[in-house]
Amino acid sequence: MMESPGRFVLDVPDAWAELDASGEALAEARAAALAMAGSVREQAAINDMFRQAREISRAARRRGALFAAGTATMFDDGLFLGYAMVFAISVPPGHELTLPVLSAQLTAPDRPSRTGNKAPAGRKVTAVTLPGVGQVARITGTEEVSLTTDVSVRMLTMHTVVPIPGSERDYLIITCTSPNLPLEADVYELFDAISGTFRFLPAASPA
Repeated sequence: MMESPGRFVLDVPDAWAELDASGEALAEARAAALAMAGSVREQAAINDMFRQAREISRAARRRGALFAAGTATMFDDGLFLGYAMVFAISVPPGHELTLPVLSAQLTAPDRPSRTGNKAPAGRKVTAVTLPGVGQVARITGTEEVSLTTDVSVRMLTMHTVVPIPGSERDYLIITCTSPNLPLEADVYELFDAISGTFRFLPAASPA
C-alpha cells in the first residue's frame, strides 16, 4: 500500500450527479419527478423528499464533505433518493476509533443526534474487504438524521471506515444514505458496490 496517497476515487452510477451548492441538479430532477406524478398526493410526497435532499446536500457541504454525490430517480413504483459522501476525520490523541468517537466526529455540533449516545436499532459493525484498500470496518443501520433543528428523517446508512496510509489517527469515512427504508436489502447492496470502488491514488497521479 502506498505511504502517501494524494487523492482518492469513488465511482458512482451514471445516473448519480455530484451534489452542487446551487441545487440546480436537484431542481431539474424535482421538475422531472413532478411531471411523472399521477396525483396531488404523489406530488406532495415528492416535494417532501426533495426538501430532505436539499438539506442533506447543504449538511454535507457544511460538514466539509470531500465528495458528495446523489440521485433522485423516478421509477414506476416511486422515487428513489440516494447519497454517497466522503468525510475526513481525525481521532483525538489518546483515543481510539470507537463508535462514540466516530459518532461525535460525524454529528455536526449544531445538529445533535436525537438519540444521544444510544446506538440506532439494528446497527451492525462488520469487517469488509475493499478491493483497492484491504480490510476495513463498516457500520450499517437505520439512523435518525437531523436535517434541521426541528426536522429529522430516518435513513438507511452505511459508514465504511478507511484508514489513510501513513497516518495513525486520520481516516476517510464513506457514508451512503437513503430514506427509502422498504428497499433495505437492495439499497445496502448498492451501497456496498459503490463503497467497493474506493481507492487511493498516488500524489503524482493524473486526474
